[in-house]
Amino acid sequence: MTATSSSTGTRGPAAPTDGARVALHPLGIGDVRIGGFWAERQGANASAVRVGLQRLEEAGNLQNLRIAAGRADGEAIGPVFADSDVYKWLEAVAWEYARQPSDELLEMQREVTRIIAAAQADDGYLNSVVQVRHGNRRYTDLPWSHEHYCAGHLIQAAVAQVRCTGDTALLDVAVRLADHLAGTFGEDRRHDVDGHPVIEMALVELYREAADPRHLELARYFVEARGRGLIAAYGKEPTYFSDRVPVREATTVEGHAVRAVYLAAGAADVAAELGDEELLQALRTQFDHMTATKTYVTGGLGARWEGEAFGDPYELPTDRAYAETCAAIGGVQWAWRMLLATGDARYADAIERMLYNGFLAGVSLSGTEYFYVNLLQHRSDAHADGNRSPAHGRRGWFDCACCPPNVMRTLSGLEGYLATHDGSGVQLHQYAPGTITAGGTTLTVETDYPWDGLVRVRVDAAPGPFRLSLRVPAWAEGATIGTRPAPPGYVHIDAAAGDVVELRLPMEVRTTTAHPRVDAVRGCIALERGPLVYAAEQADHDTPVDDVRIDPDAPRSSEHRPDLLGGVTVVTAGGLTLVPYYAWANRGPAPMRVWIPTT
Repeated sequence: MTATSSSTGTRGPAAPTDGARVALHPLGIGDVRIGGFWAERQGANASAVRVGLQRLEEAGNLQNLRIAAGRADGEAIGPVFADSDVYKWLEAVAWEYARQPSDELLEMQREVTRIIAAAQADDGYLNSVVQVRHGNRRYTDLPWSHEHYCAGHLIQAAVAQVRCTGDTALLDVAVRLADHLAGTFGEDRRHDVDGHPVIEMALVELYREAADPRHLELARYFVEARGRGLIAAYGKEPTYFSDRVPVREATTVEGHAVRAVYLAAGAADVAAELGDEELLQALRTQFDHMTATKTYVTGGLGARWEGEAFGDPYELPTDRAYAETCAAIGGVQWAWRMLLATGDARYADAIERMLYNGFLAGVSLSGTEYFYVNLLQHRSDAHADGNRSPAHGRRGWFDCACCPPNVMRTLSGLEGYLATHDGSGVQLHQYAPGTITAGGTTLTVETDYPWDGLVRVRVDAAPGPFRLSLRVPAWAEGATIGTRPAPPGYVHIDAAAGDVVELRLPMEVRTTTAHPRVDAVRGCIALERGPLVYAAEQADHDTPVDDVRIDPDAPRSSEHRPDLLGGVTVVTAGGLTLVPYYAWANRGPAPMRVWIPTT
């Protein structure tokens, strides 16, 4: 089917080249328009993006760049990676502009871009905190300086900006910075890696945009150099930095969770563009081990507050879960790249779990307050022992503010993660009402997902027959397509203009038990409905949630409550009322638990 051979809209966050070895190609941001549940979240996020500029001013991030540019005097403020928050926010502005063009957004983008361009050194180097605070002494402590990390987020923002607005000002900055890196690091240059990956993903995407093979080669180098003693040479313990084992030899993820999944996502990009099947297979193994032994039922990643890290297999405490919001975002980015490379539905399943639960819990219904940490149990009288503690409730900003702008860019660019095309047709991976355009084919999706399991797809236009593929989630046992059973995975339908396809996903309340090695929740159950994990929150109970118990065989029911928490379906079971996990703490940071001990 030639109609789906290319995307017609603005390319999204990951856009493999025509020569990449991938099974699927993403549709552009402009090819997918969504309404319903996710549109409501995006609407709240649009307000947050505009507030974000004020937050960056208040926190000093923009002032650092002005000082580096010689436009202001003073000392650098905040962490050494302060620039990265500006760049993630700029990326959010770009995707938001693609969704809803606005002169206000365009002027915000251009003004901040002018400040960044003025701060760049003559040779392309750019990191305002290093330039101001450290007398321009570059790359002296790469494990902690985040210099490549900040460069990576700048490059990602620049790629988004040119794809969404056509402006090339930030891309010019990004190319000069990437060229500086390529002239400094590599096989025949300085051997070193940054302590915090993300430059790998960024360089591949810059290659996809600007077609300079040096950028792809540098991304490959940074992936291959990891795990070869470079971090240890600084006297640092390598596990935290995902530097203990070479990427293609690793069998699991370890250390700092965000670092680990960002690195894996970049490695997946490198594998796709170079057709490196051995590297891709290693990443399959790592992803499988992560989801089987190191992932919370919410899709949250990172069991330890210490080091914001993955723990050992099955080390998944509930009340001390870290499950950083950024880790869920990085998990989605990695899973998406694995889905493009392989076409395997399990990666789309993982994206769904992370998006609806581990990620979405990180932002308030208003869109302007955030959790850094996403625990699965909040005890009575919990003490807020740090700026990031969930006992504060969601907060408007943090001393380490990586999560808020990361949430912003993810929600603004969400259309880029819903559907793909290949030479035979169109694939729908996540369900939302709206329209999907692939070449000359136009689809309308009607659904009230995640509250209702009916997904109706109407083929409004198509130049000829094509294959329509719909994902049946792994949890959806008993799903049907029309009148026939639809087993988990992808159901493929031969479709043409005028066809209407109905997928029905069962929405009964499910009881979930953990692997017996997860000691923290032995003897407990969790309740799920559709893609959502549920939680018991104190606001709905007279008995202290700390003390509740549940009969696992008790009857279960559900009811949609349009008056509650922006409109949610609640679950009742064994005398308990549960709300979607993502919605907890919107009535204050009250006691909550996902895993409930059985009677």
